[in-house]
Amino acid sequence: MAGCGVAASRLAEERKSWRKDHPFGFVAKPETKEDGSTNLFKWKCLLPGKEGTLWEGGLFPLTLEFSNDYPAKPPKAKFPQDFVHPNVFPEGDVCLSILNPTKGWRASITVRQILVGVQELLDEPNIADPANGVYETYRKSRKVYDQMIKEQTKKYAADKQI
Repeated sequence: MAGCGVAASRLAEERKSWRKDHPFGFVAKPETKEDGSTNLFKWKCLLPGKEGTLWEGGLFPLTLEFSNDYPAKPPKAKFPQDFVHPNVFPEGDVCLSILNPTKGWRASITVRQILVGVQELLDEPNIADPANGVYETYRKSRKVYDQMIKEQTKKYAADKQI
């Protein structure tokens, strides 16, 4: 359980840093437990779609779940189940190298870097590392894929989230 103190203090620092300065349009805050206390190990986030992309106008819900081994191990990043994207597993888990302990994760990566990285992934999927069948649609029929993304962006329209 020794790692828990390290994880909790790092997450408290991340929260402080985020509250002082974060990218415009992003929301990230630890979950509030039923008893009113803060759960630093589970963050509820909203990622804005980038301007000039099919994702623009959307505010996409993402959960970050940190373990007691954080920052030695990356958090799990999860969109809602059945989120449409080539690098998101059907259960919602995000497939991104900086979230993979054996690929790109480093203990110095911050919550801010994770969220910006996931936002970039939305419009720039990694087709070399697909997580589901959506990548086939992306490769074979961009028109159909683009329509799927437009529908999803409507579903998560920013004005519905606030």
